[in-house]
Amino acid sequence: MRATPAGTASLTTAMFSVSDQDAALAFYTGSLGWEVRADMRFGPGGEARWVEVAPPGSVARLALNPPMGGTPGGGAIGVEVDDVAAEHARLSAVGGIDLDPAPLQIPGAPLMFALRDPDGNAVWVVSAR
Repeated sequence: MRATPAGTASLTTAMFSVSDQDAALAFYTGSLGWEVRADMRFGPGGEARWVEVAPPGSVARLALNPPMGGTPGGGAIGVEVDDVAAEHARLSAVGGIDLDPAPLQIPGAPLMFALRDPDGNAVWVVSAR
């Protein structure tokens, strides 16, 4: 049986499980240069916190959440950039980021490299072309 197609929708938020929201926020904004899109308390007594970051100009956002029943890390997202080599050089110059030593050129695939946040979540930086 074939499912009825979904209505119009957009994928807007990906989520990474992190051990420390403040440390993750510092990594994504301070090291990667992303911007804070949301940082708010919610729930009874404000015990929960919702944090979102994104590269400047991005429509999609990345939520940085405490683990929900498991351990932090293990997620992956892709981010498209116009110049992979320049982004790799920029992040290498920042220092303290766990990133691949050089962009990968695999036949049939766009130029790319990966970096990992302090919890082991991977961000794949991929050529938009």
